[in-house]
Amino acid sequence: MKALRQLPALIFFFFQTASGFLPKVKERGKPSHMKMSLKPAAIPLMDSGKALARCGEILIDLTSSLNLYGGGLSAAGAQIRNSGDCVAQAAASCRFKTAGELVCDELREGATCLLEAADKLKLAIDEAYIDDDPALAAAMEKMADTLGKAGNDLEGAGACIMIRLPVSEVGVKLGGCGQSLEKISKQILDLAPEQVESTESSQRMAYAAQKMVEAANELQSLKKPTPKGKGWLKQ
Repeated sequence: MKALRQLPALIFFFFQTASGFLPKVKERGKPSHMKMSLKPAAIPLMDSGKALARCGEILIDLTSSLNLYGGGLSAAGAQIRNSGDCVAQAAASCRFKTAGELVCDELREGATCLLEAADKLKLAIDEAYIDDDPALAAAMEKMADTLGKAGNDLEGAGACIMIRLPVSEVGVKLGGCGQSLEKISKQILDLAPEQVESTESSQRMAYAAQKMVEAANELQSLKKPTPKGKGWLKQ
């Protein structure tokens, strides 16, 4: 009887001892990094970058027509072109899952180019006042401020990728940049409304803005409104 009473204690002892030799099950922790897919933005962002680069090139041509080639406005156009090239390169990297760092670097470099374009415009403003052209100076002042906002938002998009925020946050920043680019398209037209280059540069910037916003909507999973009635026939 005494042995039977000690049996539960012995079973518990041996079970506890044996469990020490069992392999511990590793708990699955949360992943150390967030999976991000920027691929949906690749195509519209590529179109935006190409249009932005073309806008800068035509803006340089405009300075030739205005006899301002080689000044601050030409330098601003060159920086806008460089920014477009960076955005297009970022779009090319969006297709790859492991290229988030490259996308981040290219977007931030593109932002730096836009901010430098704003600085070059400030130089062009001084040149316009020296040439006694206050109307052109006033138009460039507005454009410089908006370029700064566009550059800051594009920089913010790259920063969101760097600190691994959700892609929707990247989309918010790209959307802000696109809205600023849309304003810039109208401001470019005000530089020289009578010049063909001004109109063409404005159109390219407007298209760049449209595609930038489209890329932002893709990252935010925002769907385009469905046309009512027979509106879909026009698409």
